[in-house]
Amino acid sequence: MDTLFFLKEIAMSILIFLITHLSIRSLLKNHHKKLPPGPRGWPVVGALPLMGSMPHVTLSKMAKKYGPVMYLKMGTNNMVVASTPAAARAFLKTLDQNFSNRPRNAGSTHLAYDSQDMVFAHYGSRWKLLRKLSNLHMLGGKALDDWAQVREEEMGYMLRAMYDCSKKGEAVVVAEMLTYAMANMIGQVILSRRVFETKGLESNEFKDMVVELMTVAGYFNIGDFIPFLAWLDLQGIERGMKTLHKKFDVLITKMIEDHVASSHKRKAKPDFLDAVMAHHSEISDGEKLSLTNIKALLLNLFTAGTDTSSSIIEWALAEMLKNPNIMKRVHEEMDQVIGKGRRLQESDIPNLPYLQAVCKETYRKHPSTPLNLPRVSAEPCQVNGYYIPKNTRLSVNIWAIGRDPNVWENPLEFNPERFLSGKNAKVDPRGNDFELIPFGAGRRICAGTRMGIVLVQYILGTLVHSFHWKLPNGVVDLNMEESFGLALQKKVALSAMVTPRLPPSAYIP
Repeated sequence: MDTLFFLKEIAMSILIFLITHLSIRSLLKNHHKKLPPGPRGWPVVGALPLMGSMPHVTLSKMAKKYGPVMYLKMGTNNMVVASTPAAARAFLKTLDQNFSNRPRNAGSTHLAYDSQDMVFAHYGSRWKLLRKLSNLHMLGGKALDDWAQVREEEMGYMLRAMYDCSKKGEAVVVAEMLTYAMANMIGQVILSRRVFETKGLESNEFKDMVVELMTVAGYFNIGDFIPFLAWLDLQGIERGMKTLHKKFDVLITKMIEDHVASSHKRKAKPDFLDAVMAHHSEISDGEKLSLTNIKALLLNLFTAGTDTSSSIIEWALAEMLKNPNIMKRVHEEMDQVIGKGRRLQESDIPNLPYLQAVCKETYRKHPSTPLNLPRVSAEPCQVNGYYIPKNTRLSVNIWAIGRDPNVWENPLEFNPERFLSGKNAKVDPRGNDFELIPFGAGRRICAGTRMGIVLVQYILGTLVHSFHWKLPNGVVDLNMEESFGLALQKKVALSAMVTPRLPPSAYIP
């Protein structure tokens, strides 16, 4: 027993020595070059202990002290954080190519099939093929138009379920309803079938799995920043990721097996998975997709496709419940444009500028990915006169940009009117206006940007137009706390009472 303890002590001492040695060597190497300002951090672990449970908030506070481009030593790794529109533009536009890859981490390894997906894949021919297929058959403009009928059908099911809740006097748990509807929308496009026939235990378990994935994938994992300690899994994060991955793999494998078995039924009308599976057996653009690539892509589309949009819609509804005058103005605009005789249609949205402003204001105040997905520098570079070493992780603090008083007047106030006139009237969330980049920017911008905007506007608009909303009896003050992850969740899920505003026929699927 004493011998084993002694050996462990020696091993730990050697690890600490090696880590310290590498950290000192890295500091000496860059000592004569002007790195961006930042906190000193601790020996060996650097700034890791400073992050806390809300890293986006911590880094925002640090940026007020150290500036828009901030350098942190995170274990043995370098990290730079951009916290203003100009800094984000410098990295994501001017230096976009140099920062076109993702750093390897536990999430990409254990959740994303060892970076075989589209989100974490190396920037190259396979990533381009996955992106091309996704745009062509699901996420691009024409593809979105082609499955507009699917969105309308699934909204019918969702409205009916909410209508039934209202008749029973039951509260609607918004996140559960949204996940159920969005998973079925995506399932119809990818698999030609609804994933969940009824909302219940199975769909709620899927929602919990998606939220868990988006949460753990956003954690600052010690092993990612101090590779020598990765095998210890000190926080238990990797164990949880492996368990969750097995659950998703079982689900996705069954989807693919069932789909292949029924392929003869879709000869006349192939779906997304049919198109992708065609590249499993033939080479295209110099690439042949493995079954693992296809599984990983489905994981991307089902998780990011449901969670990021649903969190935005939930935040928007919460803000309107806290600000009844905003809800009232949305209703007035809709009643004038659409009336109360029918459901909202996607073709109505261009005529609803205030609804669009509500969506933009939600993107600003509650961005779905608060720190964007990390990138890593391929070569050393210069930003704002500072030296950025090779292999430096980049985080763009989208949350901080959205709450910067130098960019936005009264940034903590939820005020859609800021987007109706003046300099912000033409600000667009598609990645060109760096004051508002909820989906990121540059070549690694979220592939589902178009789909996300369409889903948020259409689903949020339909829910608000179709119902009056109020908090459940006994709830006076709505909890607006955040829960950090890749996606910024509401810490306490939104429940609300709804009352129909339209004729009963509008709630029939």
